[in-house]
Amino acid sequence: MTTSTTPSDRPAQSAPGPFVNPLYAPARKWMRAAFLFAGAAQLITISALTSADPAPNTWAMLLLAVAPVFVVAAAAYTRAPVNVAAAVVAAVVLLIGLIGAAAHTGWFFAPALAALAVGGVKLWRERS
Repeated sequence: MTTSTTPSDRPAQSAPGPFVNPLYAPARKWMRAAFLFAGAAQLITISALTSADPAPNTWAMLLLAVAPVFVVAAAAYTRAPVNVAAAVVAAVVLLIGLIGAAAHTGWFFAPALAALAVGGVKLWRERS
């Protein structure tokens, strides 16, 4: 036997809109990747500052030892009005730290900056 399915017989599809879980959006995946990269690079920076042959305590090294995980977490896990601004602030922090500490551990933050840039662009596109 063949049965015909009418639109009322089909199961309801999840429609895009306010009922979609925002933590599974494509931009959030990039932001979580940036969070993990920034956390790993921050641990490397802290290790470099406290090692037997420590890196110099410059403002850029201290910025990279304290700030990246917190600002990237704000960009990755806050709601829509705040996360785009937090992504911009996080990108500025990472870029300034990368430039200031390029001779030491600054380049470990390049993958986090790249993932943050892609996630920020995707967040911007989701808003408009």
